[in-house]
Amino acid sequence: MPARAAEQKGIATTTTERDAATRRLSASFNVSTPTDITPLETFLREHPRLLVLTGAGVSTASGIPDYRDDNGDWKRPQPVQYQDFIRHLPTRRRYWARSMVGWPWFRQAAPNACHVALAQWERAGRIAHLVTQNVDRLHQQAGSRSVTDLHGRLDEVVCLDCHTRLPRQQVQDWLCEHNPGVAQREATIAPDGDAVIDDAAFDDVVVPDCPRCGGMLKPNVVFFGETIPRQRVDAAIAALHDADALLVIGSSLMVYSGFRFCRLAAEADIPMAAINPGRTRADELLNVKIAARFEEILDGLGSVALGVATAQTPA
Repeated sequence: MPARAAEQKGIATTTTERDAATRRLSASFNVSTPTDITPLETFLREHPRLLVLTGAGVSTASGIPDYRDDNGDWKRPQPVQYQDFIRHLPTRRRYWARSMVGWPWFRQAAPNACHVALAQWERAGRIAHLVTQNVDRLHQQAGSRSVTDLHGRLDEVVCLDCHTRLPRQQVQDWLCEHNPGVAQREATIAPDGDAVIDDAAFDDVVVPDCPRCGGMLKPNVVFFGETIPRQRVDAAIAALHDADALLVIGSSLMVYSGFRFCRLAAEADIPMAAINPGRTRADELLNVKIAARFEEILDGLGSVALGVATAQTPA
């Protein structure tokens, strides 16, 4: 299944990063709990225009599982690799069979209070841009407009040959027509529209081809081992340098595509804060760390620090 990122490096920071971390830590690093968010309130007052980077933790309250535990370790099997998908038909059969089962559930996920709050912050002028590692489009559904889907979007399918894009639901209808009964199999829902079902069900799965050229179809998301489009990365980096500070929400930053923004912020001396219940790969680089889930501290942040009212999930 799609990765939360494509480019990966070792988790250990370099000597340069540690030196930068030492300088930053000596200035203002704080680790807080949901009952002590004063450092974050101060951070937000001092830095009114944010680049926000979100990860899977923002969408778990919408019922979408994440890949990692609070220590940043895998708690589920790693998703499919890009090269395996394009080279091996059995891998594509497995992917599309599991996606058939997981897609209807994934499609029904709705924005939660986290998504709604961030959309409100954007309207209030507090968010200059939002970069998300998620592929669920829930930020846009909640009303956020200035968003980079760093790892793509699961509601689209793209042809790897002619680059035609199709709605994922159109492909779902085709899959169900050509693979009757598969979508009704019992399964355990997994991250990113995946589902765990019996491997024996994959052998006869008919995979979709491009209706225009007959080429290979792939979800329009970044798989592990696949490169994020350079233009997309460059636009997000430009937004970082245009912001007053970086705020990470719900991400362990264990994959490089997200961690990269913290490294760049450290190099440019851009202040950083993170809200995440477990450790992050960038802990040594942060100015403020709140050890909590975002939804746990929304009420406590209040309008004084953020300039907006506390969000409520829409009915």
